[in-house]
Amino acid sequence: MKSAVLAKDYPVHKMAEVAIAGRSNAGKSSFINALTRDKVAKVSSTPGKTRLLNFFNMADSYVLVDMPGYGFASRSHSEVLEWHEMIEAYLMTRENLVGLILVMDIRREWTADEELLKKFSDERGFPLAIVLTKADKMSRNQMMSAAMKMKKVSGLSAVFPVSSLKKTGQDEIERYVFENWVKQ
Repeated sequence: MKSAVLAKDYPVHKMAEVAIAGRSNAGKSSFINALTRDKVAKVSSTPGKTRLLNFFNMADSYVLVDMPGYGFASRSHSEVLEWHEMIEAYLMTRENLVGLILVMDIRREWTADEELLKKFSDERGFPLAIVLTKADKMSRNQMMSAAMKMKKVSGLSAVFPVSSLKKTGQDEIERYVFENWVKQ
């Protein structure tokens, strides 16, 4: 739909919005492309390419909002601070926002960054779901074990292993988001 930095530039619509957050190297763009079944988000071997809030129309049902990643991105300190301000302004003021998807590499541990995001979503009163990308890098038993561990450490029941490569898990998270957040 549109890319924006400032609230005055956000697209005007009445649809629910679902924001996507995650580390710069978690596979957010690949997840978005698998979810939309199109190459709408640029996938790069260099983490940190997303620099704006990118709004994607999901079949006139709801809007996905891809936010810049955190952590690994090789950007200047001032640019990272600008991203934080842009993301915080969006999360604090956007009335259309109905939930947040945290995208994590299934092989990574829950860290203080993820805990901070969870605390923020709890304080703001909007739901959080976790998408564990790169599930194809593990056996089915390892994947199920990693998902159970993430549920326990995060305190969330909405944890979805996905593989963009094998195209698995996207339908489950989309159904969950639509049924629990959008349809309300």
